[in-house]
Amino acid sequence: MINAIRAAPRGRVRYLDLKVLAAIFAAHGLRTASAAEVAAPLNYFLHAAGPAATPTLRLGWVFAGICAGVCLIIAVLLTVAILRRRPVPLPGNPGDPGALAATGGGSNWIYVGAGVSAVVLVAMLVYALMTLESVARPNGAPSLTITVTAYDWWWKIAYADSADPAQRFVTANEMHIPAGEPVKVELKSADVIHAFWVPVLAGKTQTIPGQTNEQWIEADRPGVYRGQCSQFCGAQHAHMALEVIAQSRADFAAWRAQQAQPHVQSTAASPSVAAGQKLFDERCAGCHAIRGSSAVGAQAPDLTHLNTRRLIAAGMLSNTAANQLDWITHAQQIKPESMMPSMILSRDEAADLSAFLATLR
Repeated sequence: MINAIRAAPRGRVRYLDLKVLAAIFAAHGLRTASAAEVAAPLNYFLHAAGPAATPTLRLGWVFAGICAGVCLIIAVLLTVAILRRRPVPLPGNPGDPGALAATGGGSNWIYVGAGVSAVVLVAMLVYALMTLESVARPNGAPSLTITVTAYDWWWKIAYADSADPAQRFVTANEMHIPAGEPVKVELKSADVIHAFWVPVLAGKTQTIPGQTNEQWIEADRPGVYRGQCSQFCGAQHAHMALEVIAQSRADFAAWRAQQAQPHVQSTAASPSVAAGQKLFDERCAGCHAIRGSSAVGAQAPDLTHLNTRRLIAAGMLSNTAANQLDWITHAQQIKPESMMPSMILSRDEAADLSAFLATLR
């Protein structure tokens, strides 16, 4: 049971009593998230908020209706067959008056049914191909290209600008896009096969090591849209989420300009902040990067503007100072088998590191 709970998205275990769930997790050394720490549920796949998702959603409902109709017809025919059982001739007694004479009556219905089924299947295939063609490319040229690289178990999101290298930057698990504009997404993988899926905006596209796949997304209106890895990729597959935040063009431009700025440490930083930065350089800089500092790690999320994000740990925790320290010191309890180790910190070290992380805005 505990393995099933570990693998399930946090929003999907609501049917369990929370006290029972907490007791189960405590017994296995795991931690639970509060309601505020749980990201938006994935039931948004029943809706669409963009031109790349609407035709796919419509296709899904049509196919679901056809499948339901087929199941209903089969159930009706099976019921009729059971209620109208015909007598069967006994072996060696073909003259039994209760026996049914062997005739070809009714056999034509088999061919009619097969013909109708073939027509329906061909029609479904044609409709699916037409839908794939309609969402293969946007109506206009993409206004932005974003490169998303999947890792076990988080998302690296890189914004490129060929005209101005200073506008290039990397963030993690949170993609910002301008609302009402198509965005091209280049998909890569750093380790195993993952799948990029933001159901309310577009369908699924796999990320494959050594290969670059492409997808495009567009949000009709500003909002926060939940994404999820939909290809089983390891122990924490279910906890590999991301958020796509659609903003007005002005808000997106302001966000992008702010994200492109390197971190600047104040010369008047307190001794606690300075000690925290030294601790970060010693223990964290091998994996994490902070642009504008000596930390240039590439195997973990870029933390230059850590405190501008809503969530941390690929969507598992809300981004608060307390949760940041909880993640640092209990990473293997919160997300077992992740690449993030649980760090042992004294009370003073935790306070210093927290003070430094608070400057990453």
